[in-house]
Amino acid sequence: MSARTSRESSLYLTRSQNNYMSKRTLIGIVDSNKMTKTIVVKVSSVKVHPKYHKRYEVAKRYPAHNELEGIQIGDKVEIQESKPFSKTVNWVVTKKV
Repeated sequence: MSARTSRESSLYLTRSQNNYMSKRTLIGIVDSNKMTKTIVVKVSSVKVHPKYHKRYEVAKRYPAHNELEGIQIGDKVEIQESKPFSKTVNWVVTKKV
């Protein structure tokens, strides 16, 4: 019978824990809902210019898989990173905010 060393026990603990990365969530406004089960969500953020310190708004559009009913253009939704649904769709709509 051999006792585990502290190194062996720490390796055992790290292997048994769930080491998945957390999924990113973003909140944005629906920009398009013309596709079947896919919407385009526009996520805006405010950046600061490094030299002039002026604030300006930048926006990025994310195609997201949509299983929810009744989401229209202009609605605020929360999207979450997920497995790829297609070549461009890597996000899924989690709820209407």
